[in-house]
Amino acid sequence: MDQNALKRLLKRLQKGEIGIDDALEALSRLPYEGIDNILFDHHREVRKGLPEIVYGPGKDREQLLELAKRFTQKGMPFLVTRLDVDKAEFLIKKFSSLRYDAISRCLSYLPEESEGKDLRNGVLIVTAGTADLPVAREARVCLKISGVSCEILSDVGVAGIHRMFDHLDTLRKAKVIIAVAGMEGALPSVIAGIVRAPVIAVPTSTGYGSNLGGIAPLLAMLNSCAPGIGVVNIDNGVGAALLAASIMNTFRD
Repeated sequence: MDQNALKRLLKRLQKGEIGIDDALEALSRLPYEGIDNILFDHHREVRKGLPEIVYGPGKDREQLLELAKRFTQKGMPFLVTRLDVDKAEFLIKKFSSLRYDAISRCLSYLPEESEGKDLRNGVLIVTAGTADLPVAREARVCLKISGVSCEILSDVGVAGIHRMFDHLDTLRKAKVIIAVAGMEGALPSVIAGIVRAPVIAVPTSTGYGSNLGGIAPLLAMLNSCAPGIGVVNIDNGVGAALLAASIMNTFRD
């Protein structure tokens, strides 16, 4: 249950549309609810200002269908990551309000009242190459349902570093930068050396043999000498987005 849903419940109680027992029943499901042996955190938005995120692999259609039913009924934003297209299409046929991004394999839901709201802005996602876009798009979808808008600056890695320098004004205006890179993972170090904003480095598994599935850029980012860098796990666009959203929450009035 997010803050909007909680307000709606209390207003219905205040107007006499529901009774105390009905309100207690709804509140009894806080802060979590069990669905087919899976415990979903309904209190995260109230507690953290962040939506519920579900890891798609390992969930069957019926579990995902029940999840979508519960969350859409409650008007709560949620995200399912790494979801196969066939399962996504199955769910969208049942719930037209769901959105699927095929590049990132993310299925998301935003209540209608949230769709029209102005999002907090100031996050910039920068990718070294276009092969890093699935991770960048995962971060973007996650940011949107967290109430944060972002811009993606793609294919400006160190192999053609002059391309990034054409966007210095954009880089320096950002409040938070998510830098996504595979291969040798040098991009976050370059960016962190020229901007004031915190840089969230995301190593990706993009690269040839000695990339070691993302281990090489992960170690490079952890060993960066540029100040102001935080590093998340390999291909972890969600982790980067949630950290960026948490930072952006501090800019709220």
